[in-house]
Amino acid sequence: MNILLVGSGGREHALAWKIAQSPLVRRLVCAPGNPGIARHAELRPDLKVTDADGLTALAREIKADLVVVGPESALEVGLADRLAAAGIPCFGPSARAARLETSKAFAKGFLERWDIPTAGFGVYEKMSEARDALKVFKPPYVIKADGLAAGKGVAISPDRKDAEAELARMLGGRFGKAGARVVIEEFMEGEEGSLFALCDGRHAVLFGGAQDHKRAFDGDLGPNTGGMGAYSPAPVFTPDLVEAVERRIVAPTLAGMAKEGTPFRGVLFAGLMATAEGPKVVEFNARFGDPECQVLMMRLADDLVPWLLACARGDLSRLGSPEFRPQACVGVVMAAKGYPDSPLEGSIIRGAERDFGPHVQVFHAGTRRDEQGALVAAGGRVLTVCALGDDVAEARERAYAAVKSIDWPGGFHRSDIAWRALEARD
Repeated sequence: MNILLVGSGGREHALAWKIAQSPLVRRLVCAPGNPGIARHAELRPDLKVTDADGLTALAREIKADLVVVGPESALEVGLADRLAAAGIPCFGPSARAARLETSKAFAKGFLERWDIPTAGFGVYEKMSEARDALKVFKPPYVIKADGLAAGKGVAISPDRKDAEAELARMLGGRFGKAGARVVIEEFMEGEEGSLFALCDGRHAVLFGGAQDHKRAFDGDLGPNTGGMGAYSPAPVFTPDLVEAVERRIVAPTLAGMAKEGTPFRGVLFAGLMATAEGPKVVEFNARFGDPECQVLMMRLADDLVPWLLACARGDLSRLGSPEFRPQACVGVVMAAKGYPDSPLEGSIIRGAERDFGPHVQVFHAGTRRDEQGALVAAGGRVLTVCALGDDVAEARERAYAAVKSIDWPGGFHRSDIAWRALEARD
């Protein structure tokens, strides 16, 4: 098979690393890619992930048997729709189906229509209406930009004054058109986790779970980010909780999307809150998470390619259940100083490309080569250092040992990734 992978982040590096291991693959091309992905695939660095026409032309050029879409921005512009029109199988939903992620207002309305458990909410476009709505909700206030905001469009305000300031920032243009509407939600008590399901429009297969760390600093302090680390499996996903998620959330979501004429193909990422009343949806994503994808790919024992192809072709039911290694995986994100607001670019990274042994992988996200060929930071989240271990404690120890050996004064990382799992064990 010839496969085109779209994206340039840590998620796409993990996918490229896993796809390249498949005996089914003859040629793997990635657009635009990054220096880490270059080890596994041919790169087309001049193409943007939002250039649906250019990417479709590239798929034709390489005679792609499958296109794997990594980032949500490519889904929003309708890349899957262009590929479908060209007769090229695509792992990723149509633009209308991807609204489960690209519009929080749409997603909340969908959940309400199909009686899928989630927090109470309201949708507002005017500051006056949003301010009045704060009288109905109780603090802390959960405020979300409607559109895509790179994982940073969520604020939890402790009081009315802070909530009004956050509403003013969002509706005032902080996230551009993504913040032209806001969703205000009830605050949910419980533990959060991420569960993944592969979907072919009619069938869904659960595909592992993980727990992310969204805050920038230790102790879950600081601003929200795209994710500072993750681990899998997560103790929050007990067998009973997983069964409830499949029955009450995944199955009705897939059925509802099909009945509304927007069948969902690709991976459904359910961000969940385990509450006293059972699991509730925090949000949906229409692609693999980052850094959750990295830890899932490390644990996946199966060849990934047949699963991706089955989703694209609509014949997922023939594959049964995926096999994951019993080992735990911990991933630690190394980010550029100043992230998430003003990450510093251009600092040199040394030691990230050496062989750390069979249990450790370093996935690139925001990296590039300078004129001398050195690896330098080129984004906010720059590396994800992942390690396998017999348990979370061993995986964590290996991951942090690798982090410590990377010489990058221009970066920072959290030192408490997987603290919930270790606390649950104790």
